[in-house]
Amino acid sequence: MVDATGPGPVLPSGETDPRAGHPWRALWAMILGFFMILLDSTIVSVATPHIMRDLQADISQVIWVTSAYLLAFAVPLLLTGRLGDRFGPRRVFLVGLVVFIGSSLWCGLAGNIEGLIIARIAQGLGASAMSPQPMTLITRLFPPERRGAAMGVWGSVAGVAVLVGPLLGGVLTDIAGWSWIFFINVPVGVVAFVLTVRLAPRLTTHAHSFDWLGIALSGIGLFLIVYGLQEGQSHQWGALWGPIQVWQVIAAGVVVMAAFVFWQSRNTGEPLLPLNLFRDRNFTLANVNIALTGAAITAQTFPIMLFTQSVLGYSPTVAALTMAPMAVVQIILAPQVGRMLNRISPGWFVLVGAALQAVAVFGYAALSHADTRFWQLLIPSAIQGVGGACFWGPNSVTTTRNLPREMAGAGSGVYNATRQLGAVIGSAAIAAMMEARLAVHLPGVPAQVGEGGGRIPPALAEPFSRGMGESLLLPGVLLTLVAVIALFYARPGALRTPAPAAGPPVSA
Repeated sequence: MVDATGPGPVLPSGETDPRAGHPWRALWAMILGFFMILLDSTIVSVATPHIMRDLQADISQVIWVTSAYLLAFAVPLLLTGRLGDRFGPRRVFLVGLVVFIGSSLWCGLAGNIEGLIIARIAQGLGASAMSPQPMTLITRLFPPERRGAAMGVWGSVAGVAVLVGPLLGGVLTDIAGWSWIFFINVPVGVVAFVLTVRLAPRLTTHAHSFDWLGIALSGIGLFLIVYGLQEGQSHQWGALWGPIQVWQVIAAGVVVMAAFVFWQSRNTGEPLLPLNLFRDRNFTLANVNIALTGAAITAQTFPIMLFTQSVLGYSPTVAALTMAPMAVVQIILAPQVGRMLNRISPGWFVLVGAALQAVAVFGYAALSHADTRFWQLLIPSAIQGVGGACFWGPNSVTTTRNLPREMAGAGSGVYNATRQLGAVIGSAAIAAMMEARLAVHLPGVPAQVGEGGGRIPPALAEPFSRGMGESLLLPGVLLTLVAVIALFYARPGALRTPAPAAGPPVSA
């Protein structure tokens, strides 16, 4: 276990709050809330058939329950990272937590699919305010020689939350109904609020201006891309809005995002996305890899949960238990990996971790058959747990190693944004992939699943399984690409430090 208190109350340079001398206490206080918001990225997946049945939704609609959350989570992250620098990570975290708790209650009370999607947007906005702040705290409070262990904990929490979500969602759905996957956030959120108030320090703040044009361009561009990807298959990649074609919507999103990057390069004030951060090779590569991994992990959950419930007939709890070894193995190994990061280059861990996760996903694809046994699914799950332990923390350390204190919020915002943007695109892409493969193997099945959300007839089981298995090739290829990119990470001694941002610190 990691020391929960650290060696003593030694205050970091420039800080005055005595709680800043106990960084582990502050980190653990925030981690509960951070774990909760990441849990909600995947907890819905296992309850998907029940939500579809109870709210009379089809597969395209129910995918938006996750995509709306992820999109609202991702788009403001560049801004909320800066808000943490400007107003203090503790204050922004607490505001986001209040929004998250209230919108979780709203989600559980939703009586139709449209209301649930709107509530999930509000929930995502609260999560967006919270997410960058623990990583900012690590960068500002932990000295470099202790940052690896802290980032290992942070990274393992991020990975475990993504994997535990389906398991917890299954148990709650079976015992109390799908609404409780949202209601559970209320008491947990209250505990997280109290711990953060008591243990997290008030840090010195830094003056920042806000790039409102950049915020607007990034939000519009991302929405157009994600909406086009997600709705494309259901519209046969043809007309989407009147004469407007799906490809035109996606292309417009790409153009707007290109305009956003151009504006960031020309903004003489303080851009939303400081492009000078990307002069550091590892910062750039690690952000690409976290986006690809976020897409892959989010994408794999949907076909696995639909296959295990609709084909194998598992309850939500049993279906989620097939993924339990991931979380158990990762919880055990992640702290050990974190301790080794000061002796072994993080890039090697990222390479091994991504490769093992790719092997696991291809294993799931190979096992997608109507006669697959429960124990067989535990093997790729355990392999992916080892891979996750090697990936999440080391990739985070690689990203933040050279960040100056005044850029901690900006760098954390970029990293969290790229991870969540990857998850959004993965959610949209897997929906299109699943419908495309089912259209090949079993025309009409998406509509049938959307009507009932239960077990499909035995005669349709094997073709449906093949469609789910082939859709898993997408996250498998993405994780393979992550491993290849990790080969180009620079060793820690060769890293370049980005220029610090303008703006003197001001009193908290």
